[in-house]
Amino acid sequence: MAEKDLSLEQQLAALKEENARQKKMIDSLVKRVEQGGSGQVDAWGAFQHSVVLADQVREKTEELNHALHSIESTNRQLTQANQHAEQAHQRFIDAIESISDGFALYDPNRELVYSNSRFQRYWQDNAISLNAPSLTPEKIQQLAKDRGLIVREVPGNRNGHTLKLQNGRWLQIKERRTSDGGVVMLYSDITQLKLAETARFEAAMAEKSRILQNMVDNLSQGVLMVSESGEVQVFNQRFLDMSGFEQSRLIGAQIEPLTEESPVTLWRIGRGGIRPPEGIRVQTLPDGRVIEVRSHAMEDQGYVNTYTDITQRYLDAKELRETEQWLRLITDNVPALIAYVGDDLHYQFTNRAYDEWYGFPRGELIGKHISVSRRSSTFEALRPYVERALDGESVVFEIEEFNASGDARYVVKSYVPNQASNGNITGLFVLNWDITERKQNAEELEQAYQTMELRVQERTAQLQTLNDQLQDEVEERRVIQERLLETKKEAERANLSKTKFLAAISHDLLQPLNAAQLYLGSLLSHRMSPSARKLVSSLAHSLEDVESLITTLVDISKLDAGVVRADKQSFPVSDLLDNIADDFSHAAEGTSVEVRYVHSSSYIYTDSQLLARIVRNLMTNALRYTPSGKILLGSRRCKEGLRIEVLDTGVGIPEDKKNEIFQEFKRLTAKQDESHTQLGLGLAIVDKIASVLGHTVTVDSMPGEGSRFSVLVPYGRPETQSARNVESLVSDNSVVLQGARVWVIDNDPNICRAMEELLQRWGCEVTCAGSLEELQISCDTVQSPVELLIADYHLDNGMTGLSLAKSINQQRMQKVPTVIVTANRSEELQHQARDCGYLVMHKPVSPMRLKMTMVHLLTGDQADPTPARVGASHNR
Repeated sequence: MAEKDLSLEQQLAALKEENARQKKMIDSLVKRVEQGGSGQVDAWGAFQHSVVLADQVREKTEELNHALHSIESTNRQLTQANQHAEQAHQRFIDAIESISDGFALYDPNRELVYSNSRFQRYWQDNAISLNAPSLTPEKIQQLAKDRGLIVREVPGNRNGHTLKLQNGRWLQIKERRTSDGGVVMLYSDITQLKLAETARFEAAMAEKSRILQNMVDNLSQGVLMVSESGEVQVFNQRFLDMSGFEQSRLIGAQIEPLTEESPVTLWRIGRGGIRPPEGIRVQTLPDGRVIEVRSHAMEDQGYVNTYTDITQRYLDAKELRETEQWLRLITDNVPALIAYVGDDLHYQFTNRAYDEWYGFPRGELIGKHISVSRRSSTFEALRPYVERALDGESVVFEIEEFNASGDARYVVKSYVPNQASNGNITGLFVLNWDITERKQNAEELEQAYQTMELRVQERTAQLQTLNDQLQDEVEERRVIQERLLETKKEAERANLSKTKFLAAISHDLLQPLNAAQLYLGSLLSHRMSPSARKLVSSLAHSLEDVESLITTLVDISKLDAGVVRADKQSFPVSDLLDNIADDFSHAAEGTSVEVRYVHSSSYIYTDSQLLARIVRNLMTNALRYTPSGKILLGSRRCKEGLRIEVLDTGVGIPEDKKNEIFQEFKRLTAKQDESHTQLGLGLAIVDKIASVLGHTVTVDSMPGEGSRFSVLVPYGRPETQSARNVESLVSDNSVVLQGARVWVIDNDPNICRAMEELLQRWGCEVTCAGSLEELQISCDTVQSPVELLIADYHLDNGMTGLSLAKSINQQRMQKVPTVIVTANRSEELQHQARDCGYLVMHKPVSPMRLKMTMVHLLTGDQADPTPARVGASHNR
């Protein structure tokens, strides 16, 4: 249409030009005629000329009119053509706008000429203006990249290239050349197609992955595939069984952090450099299985490890090697000459005796013909027997052969054929015995046979006499052994009697001592003069000495009798050492000794009561032999366990005394403590308790410089609770004792009075009785309200505190919190009380410890109130 409009315009311009040219010609002719009339031109000729000109003018005018009509017609056609062109252009625009894709037209210079609204929205929504001059597809795409609109570009193919936009949409760009050298581009939204394609791809990959995983899971080997970046990609159940990993732990994990946790090799075998060589490794797992690990490189720099369980093969090979070693060991130590010869008569095995007898180095005969070990004449003599053996017959014969020294010897030979399953003879077992000495001995025996009977009779008589003497010695030894056994039994009975005596006397001694401690607790709460308080303090020290002496003697007796058993459990070492350090820091006040303590957060596994006794005895020993200086209590971590150490700058221990100090009643010096009595049993108890616990106690010392005692304790597991500080527990909750109703049962009136006075000073309402019957007279044991029951273990008429507490609690709707007070430190009693839910306190009862226990029971605190479990068994 545009070409047709151009042609009409050119024709119109040509006609106008022709019309102007003819008009000039007419004007020129008219002018010429007018000028010619004024001269001497002929009038007729002028007329004729004018007529001719008029005809020409008429013709030209007609042509001009015709041309004007033609131009007018052409203009109408041109107008119609323009209208058609505009309609066609509008239809073209409507058609382009109706396209669901973005449309862009570029001229031969690849500059944007036209685009539809969908194309414009792609870019204008992301602040990319299309009004800029000379916009090419490359410039538009670069602007989109600069603004982050395009996040990925897929290289082009026959369907055009593809872009992924920031909002997750996908555009496919197709382009086609126009006839004038320009470019038409279509921008199609293929997001749904991409999503469907991705879904199909993922489904196909999932199916392939499932098939691959099923195949891998059904392999007899463990499989691990790792990518070039070190990411775990594939593994099967057999690998999980061998490595011990959970499936969730391996999915998408990096191989680097897994190597330290895995018992199997995760790295590629021979790993090193860019392309490490393939390799094989044999590993033994913690459960005893043996696996073979092989690595296989992949083209993408990743690798695949396979794990094959070769336990049975390994055990078979090991058994075969061991069998071979035993066979070699046995055959090499058998005096017989043993060899195995194949059916080609070449040696395949010889033992050491065989090689040495024939004079060959070890193993040199292997692979050689049997004729090389003997002379040709001897081999010819052997040939018939060899042929018989190769025919399947076992042959035994004697023959004379020459040994390595060239001596002629008599040899018994045995050829045993080795028959295969198909019946063929594959070789011969050769057994040789050198019987030269036997033959010589037989001859000598034959010569001595005549005098043998006489010599046998003489020997028989001598043996009979000797036998009688031996029987007398055996009888004498039996009598001595019976006496030793009786002596041992008497010693054991004496030791048991001593233990029982000490246990009984400790109870009787601790009973008044317990009352004295209770009275002393009441007395300390009174106001008194400094001199009186000094006397009371001296009395307290004396009672502590008595208690320590009795407890030490009982402990030594129990340790010697072997009745002490360790009740081990895990607990923080600080629960034990904090209290001990605090006690000895107070004990060192007023002296020239500085006690230092290093805190530890470690957990240990042991009997806290027995370990506390060890540490306290070591601290006491350090304080006793350090007139001035420093004492350090702390612990040191080591591979075997926690080493608890007590260091001092005291007098030190001579080298020859280090073993002697652990003996009973042995003291390093004769110096006595000014306030306490010494028996020299502290380190002896340490040594005996350490044996019970299975701990190692060591000592390092230099005379004049100091000593270091240490005990090695195994580590324990952290627990959720630990013991609370005793003093803070009592001070925070002692108000609960005000008005608390307490029943006290003890058959010793002195202890009852002391207990009553002490508890009343704490604000308690106390009811004391010597038995259950007396308590029932004083109050209603079934209905009367009561918060606490304190009962002595040993009561009158065979009654015990445990049975009394059970009788009371069985009749009440709610059990009464109960404390059993006793001098019996047996584990059996501890377990019985624990099963009943009662607490046990050992005599003599410390007022502070009693108060702390009562607060614990009345407040319902779940922390362990007994200091014995946290190392505070030493009463102060």
